[in-house]
Amino acid sequence: MTFSDIFKSKFLEGIDTASLPDMLISLALALALGLLIFFTYKKTFRGVMYSASFGVTLIVLTLITTVLILAVSSNVVLSLGMVGALSIVRFRAAIKDPLDLAFLFWSIAVGIVLAAGLIPLAVIGSVIIAVVLMVCVNRRPAQTPYILAVSVGSAEAERAAADFIKGAVKKSRVKSKTVTPGHAELNYDVRLRADDTDFVRELLNIPGVENAALVSYSGEYTG
Repeated sequence: MTFSDIFKSKFLEGIDTASLPDMLISLALALALGLLIFFTYKKTFRGVMYSASFGVTLIVLTLITTVLILAVSSNVVLSLGMVGALSIVRFRAAIKDPLDLAFLFWSIAVGIVLAAGLIPLAVIGSVIIAVVLMVCVNRRPAQTPYILAVSVGSAEAERAAADFIKGAVKKSRVKSKTVTPGHAELNYDVRLRADDTDFVRELLNIPGVENAALVSYSGEYTG
């Protein structure tokens, strides 16, 4: 018996071990859980521009992973070839939000677990993950953070604006300051008192204050 015969008899016996009903059930569940992931992503998205294509990618990625793992689990030779093929793939898509990475891993994990036949783990785990994301991401902070951008034309106006801001808001802190000859731009991290924004209009009445803008942000600003 040659090495080729041994290889074929031992490694190729596993072809088509996944039955058609098992494949259909796995793909149907992958589609259902992929839709759950997409729905959770849509409800927990807090970015500036929502990407519908990324949501569709989560669904398709769940299906693709399920198909891939079903194929790999049916044939060891195919799994070796798949490892070699995937090792040369380079993904260049930029992840703008760290939470997006969690959704990608969630989709991949669901596909792997479903293809492995651990259906209860995939379903129960996905439901728990969805609930945790809904509760944690949608939880409103006790104090909404704001960025106050102020442009002044002199050092006296800067000091007067700083004193006014301290008295008008609950909490303030300078995050960044840009100075040019005869001009300065400051960004304050502020917490408002009862969501009162009228102080921004009063800030413009200070001599030397050129403009002011108040922007709500996620609290992840770095200046």
